[in-house]
Amino acid sequence: MMSFDAAASPLNSSDPQARLLSASCLDFLLIELVPMAERIARELSDGNQQPDDEEVKETTFFRLESLGYRVGQGLAERFSRDRPRFTDNLDVIKFLCKDLWTILFRKQIDNLKTNHRGVYVLNDNSFRPFARMSMSVRSEAVSMAQATIQPKP
Repeated sequence: MMSFDAAASPLNSSDPQARLLSASCLDFLLIELVPMAERIARELSDGNQQPDDEEVKETTFFRLESLGYRVGQGLAERFSRDRPRFTDNLDVIKFLCKDLWTILFRKQIDNLKTNHRGVYVLNDNSFRPFARMSMSVRSEAVSMAQATIQPKP
């Protein structure tokens, strides 16, 4: 079992194999991920030419999205290992909102809805990784945090 905080998870007290992760180390890692992905994208672009900013942005976004997907899948597999098999999509969403989110962020999802297409929409009004983002206006922070890459025609 892995936890991000010893005090928040009672599972660690009895498990001699438990591994802890410092929350501040995780924050520093997350802060460095975007510049690192951008550096790699620039290095891997054509050596002689100046890379197009839009191309670097797309490559960086793709790299970060792939990394996030792989890490999320690994965490979900690890923390659902001892659970019975999920029978439907709702069981998966409940696990994500209640159990996994609590392990990762020490709180449950604030709101769960479905949109008009039947897609689950999860809202976390105090998402911890964004807590240290500083902007003069809250809406500016939200727009900066959202993906803004448009597909090329």
